[in-house]
Amino acid sequence: QVQLVESGGGLVQAGDSLRLSCAASGRTLSTYAMGWFRQAPGKEREFVAAISWSSSYKYYLDSVKGRFTISRDNAKNTVHLQMNSLKPEDTAVYYCAARSVAAASTKAFEYDYWGQGTQVTVSS
Repeated sequence: QVQLVESGGGLVQAGDSLRLSCAASGRTLSTYAMGWFRQAPGKEREFVAAISWSSSYKYYLDSVKGRFTISRDNAKNTVHLQMNSLKPEDTAVYYCAARSVAAASTKAFEYDYWGQGTQVTVSS
């Protein structure tokens, strides 16, 4: 079992930055692919970013490319999502997810473990 806990969300203004963190316990993440997803009120959960176990492969939602960066520190069992130039449309609950294979995926159903989520609100 893997337990994931997100942190770093908050209320910011458009153009600001936030850094989300996901801390894992229970098992080492070094062989897990990791992803970030988000869900806005009244909308389905959507893929945001994903990273392979070795950090060799990273994938992003088109609308966040150039603004968000996913990274991981396997020694610390953590994954981060640096979010710059935030926009009101980025407002959502952000979830960290772990996939018990090395390859990253953009599909939520391919992830095995999920955190509780952290709220990000961007005001205009």
